[in-house]
Amino acid sequence: MTPPDRPTLGVGLIGHAFMGAAHSQAWRTAPHFFDLPLRPDLRVLAGRDADRVAEAAGRLGWAETETDWRRVLERADVGLVDVCTPGDTHAEIAIAALEAGKHVLCEKPLANSVAEAEAMAEAAARAAARGVRSMVGFTYRRVPAIGLARRLVAEGRLGRIRHVRAAYLQDWIADPAAPMSWRLEKDKAGSGALGDIGAHVVDLTQYITGETLTGVSALMETFVKERPLPASAGSLSGTAGEGMGQVTVDDAAVFLARFSGGAVATFEATRFALGRKNGIRIEVNGSEGSLAFDFEDMNVLEFFDGTEPAERAGFRRIIVTEPEHPYVAAWWPAGHGLGYEHGFTHQVVDLVTAIAKDEDPAPSFADGLQVQRVLDAVERSAAADSVWTPIAAQDPERTD
Repeated sequence: MTPPDRPTLGVGLIGHAFMGAAHSQAWRTAPHFFDLPLRPDLRVLAGRDADRVAEAAGRLGWAETETDWRRVLERADVGLVDVCTPGDTHAEIAIAALEAGKHVLCEKPLANSVAEAEAMAEAAARAAARGVRSMVGFTYRRVPAIGLARRLVAEGRLGRIRHVRAAYLQDWIADPAAPMSWRLEKDKAGSGALGDIGAHVVDLTQYITGETLTGVSALMETFVKERPLPASAGSLSGTAGEGMGQVTVDDAAVFLARFSGGAVATFEATRFALGRKNGIRIEVNGSEGSLAFDFEDMNVLEFFDGTEPAERAGFRRIIVTEPEHPYVAAWWPAGHGLGYEHGFTHQVVDLVTAIAKDEDPAPSFADGLQVQRVLDAVERSAAADSVWTPIAAQDPERTD
């Protein structure tokens, strides 16, 4: 637990929907379980509607509210800005916050285009020279089993990586009658399943292997091209609840890829896999061993040691709840599993610790840019009948 006399870090959160709620819980929880060098102070929550943001602030634990995110940047009591808005606003808010001298946590994907992500990474590099830090929110990195997987690869337990298989499977819009939302509009979301969930498995596989993707061959599909407008349509229609809206993003993306170390890979991201609610599945095969992870059993990592004699070889089911495992010592006794929300808490811990140490946290905006380049290559390949599409080389600023 963080002692009450620690210096405070005033936090301003922009956005209060699904991600805003998850981030709010993390900011509240982290100092109660971890000994942080700075104590997060939930100063201000920003949202466009005064009544809604006031209700959210009371429910989520924020001291004050604003209806203009620019006012948050002007506040002397805010040292960090947490961006939980749709992707079309990430670049404007994050760059302005960095230029105002505020540390920034920005939800993934970093931006809606490579150009926006490049501008954000450049702003982050300029800010870092002044001691202002930034991080992109690929929170699944903070699942203890994923941390253990990365550790095993880094220790050489898998040998040379040969195969990577990754899928992120959901079904929340499989019903054609499900209404339109901003996540189905390209100008707001950037892409559909590809950026919303595919970005996560791109980041996770690069994180676990310590390698980057160098090229892709892709297919993308939109199964339902029109959807009913919601009861409160906002920008989608002048008459609330009437008519149909055009879906302008992908429902599914599938691609082959190659890693910088030579491994071949397959990726799938879909929001049409009936029965799969949040199925993140990753398998890595190397010359000396294999590992497998399924988020629907998130406290478990499967590990195969290829150096063992055949008579006793087999996948080992590791319950990742021991104090020796990443992050776990701060929580419950062994065998008492963690959940989805804990990754966000671990994200706060790592970010606050890096800020206090005057170090750049990971994943950086440069890492987010690398993922954005992969997403862009997938879209370009799919648009060109799956032609093999190279990805720009790794940035020198990449932190992992």
